[in-house]
Amino acid sequence: MLTFERDGAERFPLAAARIVPEIEAIASGLEPDRAGIRLHGIDALPELLAPGTGVGSVAVSAIGPAARPVRAILFDKTATANWSLGWHQDRTIVVSERRNVAGFGPWTVKAGLLHVAPPFDLLARMVTLRVHLDPVGADSAPLLIAPGSHRAGRVAEADIDAVVTACGIATCLADRGDIWLYATPILHASEAAVRPQRRRVLQVDYAAEDLPDGLEWLGI
Repeated sequence: MLTFERDGAERFPLAAARIVPEIEAIASGLEPDRAGIRLHGIDALPELLAPGTGVGSVAVSAIGPAARPVRAILFDKTATANWSLGWHQDRTIVVSERRNVAGFGPWTVKAGLLHVAPPFDLLARMVTLRVHLDPVGADSAPLLIAPGSHRAGRVAEADIDAVVTACGIATCLADRGDIWLYATPILHASEAAVRPQRRRVLQVDYAAEDLPDGLEWLGI
């Protein structure tokens, strides 16, 4: 199991500061989406997130030199798109094609990309990075995490509130250019902003292993 400075999550101040303008340039050409824009096939993005970059090196520090980005989503919360998201675990990955492999399923399609729920052990070996393009204070919808909840395994929906209560809640404040790293299956949530302002976050999942039996990561 992965270990972190804050029991499942760790802040890396300004680790992405040098590439924020380049990510902003990519984001400026995308249509906002309340549910988050799933990014794929953007030529400039893989180089910005590769293991040798400021962003990729954070992932390498957690899961080793084979770390590579396997999914990217841009969240753009504003005064007119000020949503909340209840407590949940991220439970799916994006693959290139469907194959019947034991332990993988159910299957869904989101934004034209093929998603599947893998065995929990695979998720437990992944990390998720949040690259902050804007500062996030206590009143602008920071990410909330339940520290240590990634050790609880796959949490049934009926048990989520009890696990959050047992683990407590940590608030992930950030400055522009900061990266938050967390264990992919950690329970997390986001409230609507108290004082709505722009809050752009590039969220990237990293893995350091191949998938079994012919399944392949779609990548970014």
